[in-house]
Amino acid sequence: MTNRDQPAGRRPSKLLAALQNVATGIHNALYRSSSGVIGGRIGNIPVLLLTTTGRRSGKQRTVPLFYLMDGRNVALVASNGGAVSHPTWWLNLKTTPEAWIQIKSIRRRVKAEQASAEEKQRLWPRLTALYPGYKRYQEITDRDIPVVILHSLEEDRSQPND
Repeated sequence: MTNRDQPAGRRPSKLLAALQNVATGIHNALYRSSSGVIGGRIGNIPVLLLTTTGRRSGKQRTVPLFYLMDGRNVALVASNGGAVSHPTWWLNLKTTPEAWIQIKSIRRRVKAEQASAEEKQRLWPRLTALYPGYKRYQEITDRDIPVVILHSLEEDRSQPND
């Protein structure tokens, strides 16, 4: 197989993956212990914690991710840094779409779905304005990077009853 026969995209090394796992664990611990005061933003970009159920292990897996509020929904980008494969958290959500998010001190149950082509077209400019790296990631990979919509499964207690 020649390089031309392989899909385009970043191929992270095992060392990089191990370092990323350590950094993720530290980020999660700091975020949780400070209710998002530490780790709740990277620069001007808001960060949430997403907890999914491992599709093979059945264990809870938590990752910090950039997010965009879209009304009551939360939009995520399954970019995996432009890697050849989808991020594990998205593969987990495709198997078990119900998950938990934590934004600052608020935890909420959510259900994930892939944005339709129309939704992605509407959200993509806002997402790339939030983090311009997403545009570059899409350029370096052959896969269509999914936009993931998280819908709350709980009543929003901060909204008045109509």
